[in-house]
Amino acid sequence: MLELLGITKRFGKVEALKNVSITVSAGEVVGLVGENGAGKSTLMKVLNGINQPDAGEIRIHGKAGSITGPKDAAARGIGMVFQEQSLITNLSVAENIFLGNETPYIRLGRIDWRRMAAAARHQLAKVGLDIDPLTITSELSFVQRQMVELAKVLTLEEAVEGSLCILLDEPTSVLEQAEIDILFDVIRKLKQRAGIIFVSHRLDEVIDISDRIYVLKDGVVVSQMSKDEASPERIHHLMVGRAATGSYYKEDRRAPYGAEIALKARGLARARAYADIDLDLHVGEVLALVGTEGAGSEALIRSLFGLEKIHLGSAHYRGRNLRFVSPSQAVSLGLGYVPRERKFEGIVEEMTVEENISLAHLGGMSRFGILKFGEIGRATHSLIDRMRIKTPGADTLCANLSGGNQQKVVLAKWYNAGARIFLLDHPTRGLDVGAKEDVYGLIRELCANGCSVILIGDTLEEALGLAHTIIVMKDGRQTARFDTLAVPPPEPLDLIRHMV
Repeated sequence: MLELLGITKRFGKVEALKNVSITVSAGEVVGLVGENGAGKSTLMKVLNGINQPDAGEIRIHGKAGSITGPKDAAARGIGMVFQEQSLITNLSVAENIFLGNETPYIRLGRIDWRRMAAAARHQLAKVGLDIDPLTITSELSFVQRQMVELAKVLTLEEAVEGSLCILLDEPTSVLEQAEIDILFDVIRKLKQRAGIIFVSHRLDEVIDISDRIYVLKDGVVVSQMSKDEASPERIHHLMVGRAATGSYYKEDRRAPYGAEIALKARGLARARAYADIDLDLHVGEVLALVGTEGAGSEALIRSLFGLEKIHLGSAHYRGRNLRFVSPSQAVSLGLGYVPRERKFEGIVEEMTVEENISLAHLGGMSRFGILKFGEIGRATHSLIDRMRIKTPGADTLCANLSGGNQQKVVLAKWYNAGARIFLLDHPTRGLDVGAKEDVYGLIRELCANGCSVILIGDTLEEALGLAHTIIVMKDGRQTARFDTLAVPPPEPLDLIRHMV
């Protein structure tokens, strides 16, 4: 149903796609994998009409033609769920779902909100999301917004005759297992009348859901394989150009932490978020918070950075009670925060890589109010190499980097600022397997240098592999504490028992 033949796309001097050819048939799921910056998102944007190819041909049902934009793509039955969400947060859920397609719900020049809400509720039911369609989108959690993105694309089922092509760009990156199961059920049902391209860094998921898999590296298709031929090890080698070496989570470098307590919290509480939180974070320790969506771990980690108010209790670090600290004061104390939503809170897209990396440490890289550009440049280039950030140069806008490389810039910013406590909310979300290994190695290096880490991991396995200590949260309260160096060590099922 869909063919891309010799697609090439350039951004200035950067050739993001080089003579890429793939095919998608109705009734199949095609997996697309590659490192951050390999060209996956660019290819998806070409298919959705956001980017126009510089060379090559697109054929839909055997007919060649250009895709002039997302609305043209939708008219041809092509819909996309974006890695970086495209919803307009100050509109309602229903308005987002039918944005640009409001005509069926307009009477006498006015929108019939009741009819639109009923139609939106039908779309939301497809993805198992039971919310009021007239809710303002900004009030939803990130996971709920991701499911609304999918519901929006599924409106094509009623709008277009014939086979659809659904593009899923990292749709599971922040979903819990229950939501992933719902998504995969939807994908399997869609196969009856759609061809699907599924992009993910979670290789086990790609192999599970896909019929065929393409591997991209540096903008080139380096391999195509069937589901039966695929294995995580083979795909990893093709993506990264090397086999996985050593323990994936660098467990061999997980040294015992010291006796010195870096941060002590007692009785922390925030209304409708968490309560009675006690923890001791030691120098050199990785402490992981685990729980289902809404368990309170995200609110807790944001509170420690001063982004949300702590109502009761105390959290002492360097002689200060973090209960009364603002984000700017937290930075000056030596705390660094890597947010889940890097696009909105982690980077400034219209600033360069160099500017973003130095943003939290301008005072330390200036003299008498004058920036030391030589020092800034040297630090930036060192961190680009150290973090393996794929960028044409330090002067490249962060908006032009892939999502995973943007995440590396956020990590580099706090490393450059000399943070001593790192608050990491899903730090590997959207990163490929090679980049994840780089981040895991950096976390081990930070701990070896006397830093401490509070982590919300992408998976239970990640939390178990990285952390010294795990605190399980449910409904805003601590339900269990585990020492991962215990014999025998805790297993995922041990954590789940206290999460649900």
